[in-house]
Amino acid sequence: MKTFDYRNATREDIPAIVQFQLAMAKETENLELNPQVCAEGVLAVFQRPELGIYYVSDIEGVVAGSLLTTYEWSDWRNGEVWWLQSVYVRPEFRRQGVYRGLYAHIRSIALAREEVRAIRLYVDRRNVVARSVYESLGMNGNHYQVFEWLKD
Repeated sequence: MKTFDYRNATREDIPAIVQFQLAMAKETENLELNPQVCAEGVLAVFQRPELGIYYVSDIEGVVAGSLLTTYEWSDWRNGEVWWLQSVYVRPEFRRQGVYRGLYAHIRSIALAREEVRAIRLYVDRRNVVARSVYESLGMNGNHYQVFEWLKD
């Protein structure tokens, strides 16, 4: 059985994370992202830690998956809500517990920090596989629907 390690991403992981984001946009929304803009966006998180933290799963030095946590203040809960974003697992590592392990890692960090009140993510309604994974981990999509405005 494969053993995955879960850790904070380092700058050495940036190329893999950028490739994951390009692949995810193509897979989930059939979008071709600008690789330079995406690379600059990933780098910005490492340069400005207040934006978030990337976490990775690796096995024998190969990054199998990653996700980004970002933060929202909740006055209702007087604490932070962590958003899970940019979740991606390499196709050859899917269905092997990579996301489940990343989520458990993030959840354990959140449980240890008193100020963290919730973990959220958004998922395309059509992504039945991802939705079933999130539901199996005790998350639910019953409460909110996300709307957005995009600046061109």
